[in-house]
Amino acid sequence: MGRLVLLRILLTSLRQSVGKQANVTTYILFNGLDTFAQVSFCGKHIASTNNQFRQWRLDISDVFAACRGTDVPELEVVFASAPETADRLASEPGAETWPWGIEGWFEFPNRGFVRKEQSDFGWDWGPAFAPAGIWQKAWIIQLSDEKIVVPNSVLDIYRVGQLNNLPPDQSADWVLNCSIDSLNTIPHGAQMNYKIVDASGYVVSSGHLKNVTNAGDVITGSARLNESTYKLWWPSGMGDQNLYNITVEIVHRNETLASVTKRTGFRTIVLNMGAITDKQLAQGIASGNNWHFEINGHEFYAKGSNFIPPDAFWPRVTPQRIESLFKSVVSGNQNMIRVWASGAYSPDFMYDLADEMGILLWSEFEFGDALYPVTPDFLENCRQEAIYQVRRINHHPSLALWVGGNELESLELTEVNATAPEQFDRYLHEYETLFLEVLLPAVYGNSRSITYMPSSTENGYLSINFSNPIPIVQRYNNLTKGSFYGDTDYYNYNYLEAFDLNIYPLRRFANEFGFHSMPSVETYGEVLPDDELNFNSSTIMLRNHHYPAGGLNITNYANSSKGMAEMTLAVQQYYPAPNKTDAVANFSSWCHATQIFQADFYKSQIQFYRAGSGFPERQLGSLYWQLEDIWQAPTWAGIEYSGRWKVLHNVAKDIYQPVILTPLYNKTYSMLSLYAVSDSWTEIKGSVTIEWVSWDGQTLNYSTGRVTGDQGAASTGGTRTADFTVGAINSTLLASINMTDVANTKSFNASHGVFVANLTATGTPINGNATNTYKHTNTFTPTPLASAALVNPGLRIRYDKDGRIFEVTAEKGVSAWTWLSVAEKDSSVIVAFDENAFFLKRGEKHMVGYTVLAGGSDGWEGRVMVESIYNNTLPD
Repeated sequence: MGRLVLLRILLTSLRQSVGKQANVTTYILFNGLDTFAQVSFCGKHIASTNNQFRQWRLDISDVFAACRGTDVPELEVVFASAPETADRLASEPGAETWPWGIEGWFEFPNRGFVRKEQSDFGWDWGPAFAPAGIWQKAWIIQLSDEKIVVPNSVLDIYRVGQLNNLPPDQSADWVLNCSIDSLNTIPHGAQMNYKIVDASGYVVSSGHLKNVTNAGDVITGSARLNESTYKLWWPSGMGDQNLYNITVEIVHRNETLASVTKRTGFRTIVLNMGAITDKQLAQGIASGNNWHFEINGHEFYAKGSNFIPPDAFWPRVTPQRIESLFKSVVSGNQNMIRVWASGAYSPDFMYDLADEMGILLWSEFEFGDALYPVTPDFLENCRQEAIYQVRRINHHPSLALWVGGNELESLELTEVNATAPEQFDRYLHEYETLFLEVLLPAVYGNSRSITYMPSSTENGYLSINFSNPIPIVQRYNNLTKGSFYGDTDYYNYNYLEAFDLNIYPLRRFANEFGFHSMPSVETYGEVLPDDELNFNSSTIMLRNHHYPAGGLNITNYANSSKGMAEMTLAVQQYYPAPNKTDAVANFSSWCHATQIFQADFYKSQIQFYRAGSGFPERQLGSLYWQLEDIWQAPTWAGIEYSGRWKVLHNVAKDIYQPVILTPLYNKTYSMLSLYAVSDSWTEIKGSVTIEWVSWDGQTLNYSTGRVTGDQGAASTGGTRTADFTVGAINSTLLASINMTDVANTKSFNASHGVFVANLTATGTPINGNATNTYKHTNTFTPTPLASAALVNPGLRIRYDKDGRIFEVTAEKGVSAWTWLSVAEKDSSVIVAFDENAFFLKRGEKHMVGYTVLAGGSDGWEGRVMVESIYNNTLPD
């Protein structure tokens, strides 16, 4: 253990003020110590801390009084190594044990024993630095009996009669409930006043809170608010983000002792896991349970990704950095991100930005991919952590959900049952002790406005009864055949099965799925010299953490190329393998090719899940793994460490548009089905045009199958157009093509053709009045591009300086995966193009705008180039 003095402060002025006043109390308040610390003041030990996520309130009045005569009072915080402490705790007599392999670990084991950011011990997408230190704000506070200092508070807005996890009555009035903590005692007889101010500064309402209860260190009161007075808060794409400032004062004898102001919004957000109703059954929805989100009484399709810690060192995570990331989220047509367990609880400014930008944050307690001790001390530590975090965060309208932890039921309990079935009951009881008996009351005891579930991937509850101390009874595997329940995560690194729709999971919601890819050569260039820019360099291999379970050690280091091999084989199977003569250029092409496979794989899954909104499973959400990077390395991210978009984020932006075309190929039956998919809350009408096109741009005489409205036999050849209507949050079949019939066409050559569908539609957007026009293009190739008869599309790019737009044209043929980028290794500017990785027919012209995310240099626009998948076939 190293000795580290983090703070020394002179308290002369404070000593002088104390000498003039009576009844003054001195506190030290830490909002975050990471993690095992010994705190001393004036040479006297005052606290031992063991939780990164708790607030520590330390009364040092007696110690401070005893050290007044010293020359330099000193505050000293000494930290211990978290990995070493975890190992020591795991080796103590009577320490909890679990079957081998239950804890997912990479570099450091035994993280389940410590309440620290779990990914600090290593993960498959990041390093294991295990930092220590004061990572949040800290204060020394002196106050008299007449004043109150508020270390934390909770503001809860919900509908009259609302209960957690259940959809409320949307016509009911609002309830404002406020509970305020105090470092010192709140005097008997204190009251609470409130004032609600809108964004323009207008006072909407004010008054006294009623039903005030004073427990000495916390005071609570509530008010009933008129339902029609307040504008609702909506997620991005569904309405405006109306926000209000609510101020609550603690008043005693006409004197304001303390005041708390929080910015919030009026909304209800529920994860509906109730049983499928008779009405839903009549609509064709399969039996079982719901598993979808409802905002202000409206179910919606959740589109988004998973958020990991954006840096290994949180002090480097600034509001500006998160704002830039969230702008990419919104422009990527995402309305929800899952704030993954096993990182750290998000800072207030992140929720503030999400409130402003309309991003729903599925939030999790920091437990994951492990089981945890259930000793009284550990459980109490977790309870204090959970209460602090729930009270701190609850007022944010962007808060969508509280979850106990990551993959606990789908992975940990499943593995226990498989490897040690005789001990399953014991570990199930321990799981329920922490995640139902400790964390659930921390949520329910501080909020009526939010849903809680114990595990990120689960089958929902079997029953819920608020007459019971613990209302939820988990379903686990009490499933009925033919019914649908819960959400899924899905990872399959067998590249040969990547596009087999029959393997994708059928559930109500997909909260994790993915495949890894390399970052761009520009991002690698931020940390690596040119001689390390090759696919198998030692540094890049070392940064690949997708290796066998059990950690990177001498035994399995030779297998650390597992992830590199998976990416390589996938590229070789589906796309032209890069063959550049310049080493760095070839490496860049390989990096880009891995990103194309990743994006193609995700697109296949997302469009499958979105089409499922109209299938019996009524699939209403897809959150891919993962949004962003923690460093420059091969990972599952769609946005690189510096903010540069991978191919994935561009493709997700396209396939997350409100109205899309979705071609689904079932290889078992050799059927290609084309669907229109909409997440609008109203009916959408439009037309679709379908055709087969050769790579040189000619329309082919292949079968276009049966199209909506057809009477009689399927059609062969030419371009076909059909009208369609798609219902609210639904999908509708537009065309069915028997690929066996296509293959039997006399002129058919699988390597020569690509199926192209274009949609134009109109309708009212979610929660809107004006009519929108929607356009979308999607394609299907009957053979991998690796064996397709690609031709040089003759891409041309021109920059319109006045319009700040790039004009891209394919003059000679069809361009697949058309990609705009600033010239290789030019990292002076990071640009997000409004459209990228797109399909371009011969003669088509795309006008592409852009947003500069970071940097900039004179004339960078002239260094923008355009390529397609065809360029991978070129030697130079």
